[in-house]
This record gives sequence, structure tokens and C-alpha cells, in this order.
Amino acid sequence: MNRVDLVDAQLPQTQCTKCGYDGCRPYAQALVDDEVPINRCPPGGDVGIARLAAVLGKPILPLDETRGRHLPLQVARIDEQHCIGCTLCIQACPVDAIVGANKAMHTVLAALCTGCDLCVAPCPVDCISMEPVEPARAWTDGDAAAARARHQRRQARLDRESREDQERLRARSAVAEPASPALPAEAQAGDQAAERKRAILEAALARARSRRAH
Repeated sequence: MNRVDLVDAQLPQTQCTKCGYDGCRPYAQALVDDEVPINRCPPGGDVGIARLAAVLGKPILPLDETRGRHLPLQVARIDEQHCIGCTLCIQACPVDAIVGANKAMHTVLAALCTGCDLCVAPCPVDCISMEPVEPARAWTDGDAAAARARHQRRQARLDRESREDQERLRARSAVAEPASPALPAEAQAGDQAAERKRAILEAALARARSRRAH
């Protein structure tokens, strides 16, 4: 195990980004590079800071609460009555703990949720809240290992999908005729489809706001 792996193993793997980095692994790398203090992980709290101090040979610091407070383990809850199926929360979840389809109700898999709260802000109808886990329990090293594995699988899938999208675009570019008269029409059709999607989402938002107002 290299030093970054060792430091990463002390982090809770909630992937909440409250430390200012895009996940636990980048924060671990920054700690090893001595670019950032050890007290910027609210989910880890004082215990996590002590673990990092021991591994890195640094003095223990109080938690930097400008990054957030250390809270009991929480889980995201979706008010299914108001969910419009926009998929934004699914896209935001770093560990694939939310399931659902476009225009269909979404559900949080509570057993997989890390409590990162990254799904809350993107929700356009404010139907996601963070609630304490019941019965209350501590986040364990086993939870962290499972969350790390899910995050890594998600990142691998997103990377693969990105490569596949780029390959499809290159393939289309290779066969397209630069002066083809069909291209402007295709572009116009694409614009119309995008406009329809925007109109559908705006209508769904209006319906959701109306329901919540009553």
C-alpha cells in the first residue's frame, strides 16, 4: 500500500467534496503532497483527524467548521409525491445510491447512501432532505470500503460512457459530408428536441411548485 492509499484508507469515503476536493482520493493526494491541512473532513470528525495525524505525523487540529460540522450519520430522503423524475439527483450521487428513470419517481437506497448531501442542491423542486439514520449508528471502516468500491465502479462507468460517446461522435464525423444539405435539418431537429425537453421540464417544475403551494 503506497502512502496515498494509506491516507485514503483513513478517510470516510463519503465523497462529499466538503474538503474542497472532488472526492476522498484527491484529498488524500493533497494531504500527502502537504498542500492542505488534515482538518477539512467534516464526516470524519475528530476521530478522522486523529487518524490522519497519526499516519502523516502531524499535530491534531480542531475541525475546520467552515467546511461543515461533524453530524451523526444521515441519509437522503426523497419526497416521492413531489419528485418529477428529472434524474439530477441520480447524476449527482457519487456512489449510485439513487435509482429511478427519466420522468419516473426516484428512490434513495438508504443502505448505500453515504449522507454526502450532494443530491440536495440539484433538486429543482426541493424534494430531498437529509435525515438521521434510524436506529442511529456510527459510520464504519466497512461502510467506507463499500462506498469506495461503489464510487470507483461509478467513475469507471462514467469514463467508459464518455469514451463511447466520443467514439460515436468521431464515427459520425467521419461519415458526414461537410456540404450535405441534410445537416442543417438535422441540427434544427436537434434544437427542436432540446427545446421540447426544456418545455417538458419547465411544465413539470410548474406542476410540482403548484402541488407544494397547496
